[in-house]
Amino acid sequence: MHAGAPLPHLVVVGGGFAGLWATRALADAPLRITLIDRHNHHLFQPLLYQVATAGLSAPDIAAPLRHILRRQRNVEVRLGEVRDIAPARKQLTLADGTVFDFDCLLLASGATHAYFGRDEWATHAPGLKTLDDALRLRRELLLAFERAEAETDPRARAAWLSFAIVGGGPTGVELAGTLAEIARHTLKNEFRRIDPREARVRLIEAGPRVLSSFPEDLSTRARRQLERLGVEVVTGVPVSEITGAGYRLGDDFVPARTVVWAAGVAASPLARSLGVPLDRAGRVLVEPDLSVPGHPDIFVAGDLATVQSGGRPVPGVAPAAKQMGGYVARVLRARLAGTSAPPPFRYRDFGNLATIGRMAAIVHLGRLKLSGLPAWWFWLAAHVFFLIGFRNRLVVLLNWAWAYWSYQRAARIIFGNPPTDRRA
Repeated sequence: MHAGAPLPHLVVVGGGFAGLWATRALADAPLRITLIDRHNHHLFQPLLYQVATAGLSAPDIAAPLRHILRRQRNVEVRLGEVRDIAPARKQLTLADGTVFDFDCLLLASGATHAYFGRDEWATHAPGLKTLDDALRLRRELLLAFERAEAETDPRARAAWLSFAIVGGGPTGVELAGTLAEIARHTLKNEFRRIDPREARVRLIEAGPRVLSSFPEDLSTRARRQLERLGVEVVTGVPVSEITGAGYRLGDDFVPARTVVWAAGVAASPLARSLGVPLDRAGRVLVEPDLSVPGHPDIFVAGDLATVQSGGRPVPGVAPAAKQMGGYVARVLRARLAGTSAPPPFRYRDFGNLATIGRMAAIVHLGRLKLSGLPAWWFWLAAHVFFLIGFRNRLVVLLNWAWAYWSYQRAARIIFGNPPTDRRA
């Protein structure tokens, strides 16, 4: 690079794990970086369900992107939503019409909910991907108990106390276990006309078992722990209908006023603007160096990318996204230095964790398999360690310690005026 020449411009779309890890790894690189996100914060998604279930507040698991990157002088943070990408012209356009030129692009805009062609279900079965989703879900869960308390008709009251989580992956399992604890412990003795312990919490998985990414014996242990918490686990039967009044399971329609969707994800629609092959979920089939076929200066990472490592697909989990972001940074550094490119991306699997409830979790780390209390302590330590910022770690640790001893959840506030019932 000649002295005085303008620095190459890298645009990073998405301030999640992949985008943020790549940006931070290029802190001293001779690049001009623009990080664009439609939210002003980085979100620790693995703990999003804790916000939805009133265990943590939003700032406990999120931090402003500008604050995180305040000392990185080669980065400019822009709040905006990317609407279109023109790979041939090396330009992208925001929703407000602003156009950015780039020399290199990292697309890491993540995933959204997938309803398998039944998008109308979204109105009655919200998913959990953003802080807005979590706060909305928290509101609905807490309001369900309030509506049950005010209801005089036994059938209507039972419907308000019927909760269904569709999808037996980590998010569904964590939501179901925590919701059962709220009903049986947190809300105990707080109502006069209902007994929250009578709430029916059902976890529905269309496949043969919950937590299918874990070994079968750990999956079986997780199911037992859920059932001990009071969760009814249903496997092997898909939901065929969801309305404002309930859901259909097999031939039976179950009255339920709260249904949560945790069954599937779809890639960000931005992938379609690249004009390259996509998989069935809308993810980009990237090259081994995570670049887009035919566009070596455009990279895709995180949930938006499909890539093989060791003959197996890389999972859509936070550690994989972090590793992808770091790998893209290494590729760019090699190009800037004029050195040979790093070997193809290889995902290092450090294990799989899932929490089920208080003192209940499962851990799979190679040959190591843990369940119950040891797994729960391991899960807690891992999540506190990976949170960004000392304040976040301290607050989360204190909140969890309080919840452990008291069964209380510190963020049980319903914001705004009680709305008219959107499901009536």
